[in-house]
Amino acid sequence: MAQAQKRRPASNWAPVEAPPPKPSTFVDRLIDAITRHRSPLRRLGIAASVIIIAGSLTIFLRMLVRIDPNKVKAAIASTSGDQFMLSFAFTALSYLALTGYDGLALRHLGIKIPYRLAALASFTSYAFSFTLGFPLVTGGAVRYWIYGPAGLSAGKIASLTIVAGITFWLGLGLVVGSGFLAASDPIADIDHFHPLANRLIGLGVIGALIAYLVWITRMRWRRAAVVGNFKLPGPKLTLGQMALGVIDICSASAALYVLLPQDSRLGFPAFATLYSFAAVLGIASHAPGGIGVFEATILQGVGGDGDDVLASLLLFRGIYYAVPFIAAMAMLGGVEAVRRWRSLREAISSASDD
Repeated sequence: MAQAQKRRPASNWAPVEAPPPKPSTFVDRLIDAITRHRSPLRRLGIAASVIIIAGSLTIFLRMLVRIDPNKVKAAIASTSGDQFMLSFAFTALSYLALTGYDGLALRHLGIKIPYRLAALASFTSYAFSFTLGFPLVTGGAVRYWIYGPAGLSAGKIASLTIVAGITFWLGLGLVVGSGFLAASDPIADIDHFHPLANRLIGLGVIGALIAYLVWITRMRWRRAAVVGNFKLPGPKLTLGQMALGVIDICSASAALYVLLPQDSRLGFPAFATLYSFAAVLGIASHAPGGIGVFEATILQGVGGDGDDVLASLLLFRGIYYAVPFIAAMAMLGGVEAVRRWRSLREAISSASDD
């Protein structure tokens, strides 16, 4: 009789099924599309930057031909001390608001860093990126140099830089949307659109900001990340970002506004909108500090006596860009000197103990 075949005992454990894949979100699909079309998008970005620079420089050079250097010098000399003081005060307020960019980002990421260190990193990084351009490279490098010894990883610093950048764009969007709504008639003299079209543009921008608030509220409620483990700030922090961004942009535009001649001034809401648009074009051009592009936009939008407006722009470049840049270099030099001194003192102390 054939030996009965032994039966294998049934397993008490059911096979573990792999969890179903999460449905892809709009952000996931957008990132995937950008990744797949990276090369064409890079070429498109370079072409757009070249077009912006070429067009702006053409306008700027045509205006420079009609500029009288003696009148520019006279306009600079005629700028009052009160105008200088107000411009420096608004510049200080703008950079103070910028230190809050890093403060809110650190709070969102749950990182405890002394305010003085966050203020130093924020001020120096923006002073460098505003003057040299390429904010993700220059600003990120300065932040890494300051935050690295404090224990922040490169990933945390990158997340901080992204959140701080979102703060700027939220504030800029609110300024532009409000400006198109509140000053649609003066802006129509600049962009040559019908005032109703300007109001619709303003409503569209404000609507986009409201949609963003609704979206991040849903993301917060679902505790969902945008990419990997990176999460956007919740609605309360986002409102704080908008407030800080508005203070920064309005203060920066006011630093130039008070330097303009009285007869060339637009109303401030219209000018703040023009300033924001000029800043966007300067960023998109990737020119260091948006130089040439920013000036051409302001000169074209403000109108009036080009000599006086150019004098105001030159003074603004010195007050808002050059002075903070020099101060930032001095601060970084001082921090490096303190670090070297501490390292030398620790090395001497270790040698004496041995």
